Amino acid sequence: YFPCDVGFLDSVDDLVEPKDFTSSTPFLLRYVEKEEKSDPYELRFGGHQTLEERENSFHARNQTIHCGFVKGPEGFPSTGFDLDEKDRIYMSACIVVVSSCIFGSSDFLRRPNRKNISEYSKKNVCFVMFVDLQTLSKLSMEGNAPDDSGFIGLWRIVVVRNLPYSDMRKTGKVPKFLPHRLFPSSRYSIWLDSKLRLAADPMLIIEYFLWRRGSEFAISNHYLRHCVWEEVLQNKRLNKYNHTAIDEQFMFYQSDGLTKFDPSDPNTPLPSYVPEGSVIVRAHTPMSNLFACLWFNEVDRFTSRDQLSFGYTFLKLKRMNPDRPFLLNMFK
Repeated sequence: YFPCDVGFLDSVDDLVEPKDFTSSTPFLLRYVEKEEKSDPYELRFGGHQTLEERENSFHARNQTIHCGFVKGPEGFPSTGFDLDEKDRIYMSACIVVVSSCIFGSSDFLRRPNRKNISEYSKKNVCFVMFVDLQTLSKLSMEGNAPDDSGFIGLWRIVVVRNLPYSDMRKTGKVPKFLPHRLFPSSRYSIWLDSKLRLAADPMLIIEYFLWRRGSEFAISNHYLRHCVWEEVLQNKRLNKYNHTAIDEQFMFYQSDGLTKFDPSDPNTPLPSYVPEGSVIVRAHTPMSNLFACLWFNEVDRFTSRDQLSFGYTFLKLKRMNPDRPFLLNMFK
């Protein structure tokens, strides 16, 4: 496949962040850090969010919500996604992040195209690849061992121990949806599925998809399907997930107001209810962070097929906050 023709600027030299970019819809989000439960207690990375807590979490307001990384009571082991302290220190200083992951040796490492990355971005953007020990071992056997500073090319290799889910696809949603939790000082992030190679400068990507369009979250629509009904059928045809689990999630969403996508509706809030999802460009604003937490919580509660939960999550967030816009750019 040849790359799409995208109207990026020619250089990062004259980039200026819009002054009022992050001022819309201000509120304070805090996160559930620990649960105090009596025995018996099942450790869960996403915590034990009740349906009432889930419903309330969709309000864009000052609140404390579940968003992964929930610790158990005192004396219980970690719930997972454990990182070395040196990696935590490195990640805590990142302001702009490009991240990806490979778990279970499910893919090979694709390095960013260095000749298209500016010197500014090489110095100021964090490029982080999350891997598990199995993947690290495979990379080393292939002659791709990290150097003494933990890098393979531009990628800083961060090893995740104690994976929070037995389903590798669900574990991959942690770095995909929660960069604002993993990189606490970050203001922008770009997520790339491991099947993709970064071929453009990250600052030009942020300028094009966010700043130029006044958006705080950018994601592509699916290239074939736009309705969740179609996505459900396709997931079943290809046996992407347990059919009963898919049905349970789908029926729950229909009971809570999810309707079919109507491309003829001039007032449809999105060009598609099904994302492609291999690229996500985000500003870490309160609304963007809230949406990411809500979307992650759906994946934690139901199936790992995030295309099934995207449209429902967006529409419910919009419905429950009519006076608080979420500036989402869904591109082709």
